[in-house]
This record gives sequence, C-alpha cells and structure tokens, in this order.
Amino acid sequence: MGGQRIGGRVGRAATLLGTVVLLILFGSAGSAFAHAALKGADPVDGTVVKKAPAAITLTFTESVGLLDDSFRVLDPENRRVHTGKPQHAGGRSETARVTLPDDMGTGTFTVGWRVVSADSHPVSGALTFSIGKPSATTAVIPTQAAGDTASATLYDISRYFAYGGLALLLGTLVFSLVTGVEAARGLLLTGWWTLLASTVALLLLRGPYERGGGPAAAFDPSVLVDTATSRPGLVLLVRLVLLAGAAFFPVRAGGRWWTAGGGVLTVTLAGTWAAAEHASAGIQVPVALVSAVLHLLAMAVWLGGLTALLTALYRAPEDLPASAVTRFSRLALTAVTVLVATGVYQSWRGLGSLDALTTTSYGRLLLAKLIAVLLLLAAAAYSRRWTARLAAPVERRADVRERVLEPVGAAADAEVSGADMSTGTSTGTETGTDGGAKIGTDTETDTGTDAATGPHPRPLPSTEDGDPGAYRRGLRRSVLAEVIVGIVVLVITTLLTGTQPGRAATEAAASAAEAARPMASTTVIPFDVGTPGGHGKIQIELTPGRVGENSVQAVTFGPDGGLVTVPELRLTFTLEKQDIGPLDAKLTDRGGYWTSDTLNLPLPGTWTMKATVRTTDIDQITVSRKVRIG
Repeated sequence: MGGQRIGGRVGRAATLLGTVVLLILFGSAGSAFAHAALKGADPVDGTVVKKAPAAITLTFTESVGLLDDSFRVLDPENRRVHTGKPQHAGGRSETARVTLPDDMGTGTFTVGWRVVSADSHPVSGALTFSIGKPSATTAVIPTQAAGDTASATLYDISRYFAYGGLALLLGTLVFSLVTGVEAARGLLLTGWWTLLASTVALLLLRGPYERGGGPAAAFDPSVLVDTATSRPGLVLLVRLVLLAGAAFFPVRAGGRWWTAGGGVLTVTLAGTWAAAEHASAGIQVPVALVSAVLHLLAMAVWLGGLTALLTALYRAPEDLPASAVTRFSRLALTAVTVLVATGVYQSWRGLGSLDALTTTSYGRLLLAKLIAVLLLLAAAAYSRRWTARLAAPVERRADVRERVLEPVGAAADAEVSGADMSTGTSTGTETGTDGGAKIGTDTETDTGTDAATGPHPRPLPSTEDGDPGAYRRGLRRSVLAEVIVGIVVLVITTLLTGTQPGRAATEAAASAAEAARPMASTTVIPFDVGTPGGHGKIQIELTPGRVGENSVQAVTFGPDGGLVTVPELRLTFTLEKQDIGPLDAKLTDRGGYWTSDTLNLPLPGTWTMKATVRTTDIDQITVSRKVRIG
C-alpha cells in the first residue's frame, strides 16, 4: 500500500510537470525571438528616392552572419529583382549589403531580409522603398523572412532536450563520484543518449532553422554542407566529438591525469553552449564566456545531481547512507552559490537597465526565472533540514556507543547473568511503582537510581524518535519538489537563450524611435552682419535628416520677418569627432530660396552646420548650429 501511495504521488507529480513543460514549450512555439536588432537601413523604410540606389545596406545592433539568400527584392509586380551577393558593408560585421541593378524602373519595391545574429539565432524582416514615386504593389513579404514554424519549434525542443541531457550526464557523474552511490549510475547512459540524439537533431535542423525553410530541408546535402562549415555547425560537431570521447572515458579510474582529463572534457562540453549563445556576442565577451560555462556546469551539477539523488531515494533508499547525502548537500550549496553569482552578472549584462525588467520580454522571463529560483531555494532549504535530521541519529548513536557506562550492584549481577544466557545482548531490570519487574533488551544504556534497587541501567530513547526511514521519506518529497521546480527553471533558462536580451531590445526600440522621427528637420539660425538692417534669420530644412543623401532648402528672413534675397548663401557640415568635413552642400539660388540635392552625410552623429550669408558685396557673416543626423 505504501508503494502504491508513493507511486501515485510520483505519477501526479510527473503529470503536473509534463503539463507545465508543455504549456511553456508550445505556448511560446509561435514566437519569433530575435537577438541582433535592425538599427538602420539605407534606403530608409518607406522613403522615396529619385533614382535607384546602388545598394541596400542594413545596420544591426551586433555582428551578423549572411546567407546566400539573405535578401529578396521584389518589384511592384511581385517579380524577383536580380541582386548581387550579400556582403558586409565596408568590412563591418554588423552590416549587411546587397547591390542593385541600374535598370530597376520606378514604383514601390519590397525587400525581405534574413540574417543570423552572432549568438546563432536568425533575424528576419521586411521593408519598402520607392523609386521616383510610390505605387501600388502586388508584392508580398517573402516566406523566408517569416520563417517556418515547424522547423523553429522542432529546433527549440531539441535545445530543451540538449540542456536536460547535459544536466543528467554531468550531474549524475558528479553525484556518483562524490557520494559513491551506484543506484543512480544508470542515468549516465540516459543523459549521454539524450544529449547525443538532441545534438544530431540540432545539426540536421540548423539549416532549415537559419533559412526559414521546412523540416524536409534538413536532409538537403547542400544545406548540410553549409551548416557544417558555419560557426554554429562547427560547435555542434565539436560537441559530437566530445560525446564520442566521453563514451570511452573511464568513469571509475582515478589519479591526477584522470581528474585533469575529465575536467577538460567537462568544461569543453559546456563551452559548446557558451560559444553559440548570448555570451558570444555583446559586451565583455571573454568574461561572459567564463560566466556562462560556470553557470551551465553549476546548473548541471545541481539539477542533474538532484535527479540522481531522487532516483536513489526511490530505488534503494536503504543503500543511501546519510554521509553520502550530506556530501552532496555541501556540493549543491557550492553549485547554488556559483549559480547566483554568475546569474547576477548575466542578468546585468543581458538587461542593461532595471526598466528592461518590465518593458522587455527578456526581463519578464528573467523575473519568472527569479521567482522559480526562489521556490527552488526554499525546497532546497527543506532538503537540507531533512539531510541534517537523517545524519543526526547516526552521529548520536555513534556518540552513545562511546559513552556506555558499566552497571553496578545488583543490576551488574543481573546483566552478567543475562550476558551468560544470551549472545551479545544485555538484560536490564527495572522495578516500577507497582513492584513489578520489567525486562527488556537494549544495546544502549545509561545508569539511573531507584529507591528499591539503587543504581541500574535505564534505556535511552529509541531510534523511533529519529526514524531514518521517516527522514528519507521527507527528503524524498523535498527533493522531488526541487526536481520539478528545477525543470521549470531549466525550461525558462532555455527560453531566455532564445529571447532578445533586454539591452539589445532597448537599443532596437531607440533605433525604431529614431526611425519614426519626422522625415525632415528644420533649423532656424539668427544672423547679424552689424549694419543697419543687416540682421535676420536663416531657415534651413534638411530632408530626411539622416545618413545618406539629403536635400536642402534654405530661405532668409529680414528684420521685419519677411522673405529677403541675399547675394550668396553657403552651407557646410562637419563631424568633428570623426574628423569629417567640412562638406559643402553646394546650394543653388532658385530665385528667393536656395536648394541642393547632392548633400551626402556618411555617418550618424551630431554635425556642426555652418551657414555663411552675404548681405552686400562686402558684408557677410558665418553662423552655426548643431544638428543631429540619425
């Protein structure tokens, strides 16, 4: 009956756990998470240019990898425009550029793009621009820009199983080495096969996942070759080689070289995750890589070890000594300390600001993980209490055996005779208040005094007050709670690796706000040449006021606020921080106003705009203003 109750509880816990995991997995399956964010585009989305641009250039928040089909340009009739090979603009890894033909015609063109961010996740989107003037278009966003849901879902599920396999493999190995318990060693094989199968699945699905194609493309030879030569593919191949080496690594060997070899193998295996996730891009990459490896190893030791402990508690609790549980408890405490330290650093690095906790998907997931970790720590605290209780009776019994006192008097005679009549058992007598005698057998005694018989042996409290079986059952329940919450933490962690960090999301939002600014900026600059009636102001309109080609219109107003004509007006732009300029706008007098269509500002930043106005043949002045170019 007890086994049935335990089995029922385990079944209910497994059902609950499976429900939680499925909700988290498939509740987010349709989400498209991006890590590198688009900062700018030339031509800008939605703009109208007078002639066909020589190329399309995209700028991202971090370095990106290019695919053969990174750009698809469609004309107003939804026909594919033949473009050049995608490449990085000016050798800058955070850019993507493709050349365009000269004879594109006019109208509105649609551009679908897809690149791979530095942390191995694909990023996609679309934009439009018009040549000459906007037009109706039948073009639709290419399907490869949105990506295939089935491929993305299968790839994410494989990543979940890879994390779980790593935790089982490393956690069970460390648990067995530290505690010497063999009951859970069978989980090693389960962890190894799980990690091997999920890694092979990730390698096959990597191509369709990057390109946005269906799962059938996983077996396309050309796609597999491209995957095997890419950085994420090479990392997965290294992981397979390490797993093959782990299969022949002697688990029970010992010695300095064995320890060093096992440590290198373990750290390198964990490094295959760090080399292809958030830590490989962004700020402080070397520190982030070390932190990511330590975080992953600590997670595996804790959660995988808990699974091994739970298995041992159910399979052979009588073979699980309290000393082994105590040793693992100390190791788990060290792992938790490492998890907290590295987790704080990674949270700061990924968030960038406290506001991102509530304003970004990454921050909200991080809050959910924090709550789950607190629950996990609470369950761990209960496990440590049960561990301490389980160890206490053993220590108390050992202490009592060292302190057994020799009985005296009549009790001594009784004990001697009892010892003569039995093997290894002492018989103590105690006279109660009713005059009756009680006889019992005890292995642990101390002495007491009775009015009738004098000093005699008295039994110590029995082990029923500290039943190791009850303590093991309590420990089993608390460890089961730890494992359940730990798997939820692992799932949330996996979702975090597939979510755009808060720092990048904030930067992307700022870039989007910059892109949403009005398509023209107007600056008014007062001037005064120092002669009667020689003062007024210059109004300069810059369109679109961003990097690239800009048109300029300038007019002058006299002292009374009315339009006036001047013999000469010159306009230059200088970017002091980059030592660029002065760039002459080459204004042309159009009979009352001045214009230019040839101004090209190559970089974003705060430029100094200088206007030189001449009011007579000899009177002129130069005035300046700062202008922000996005």
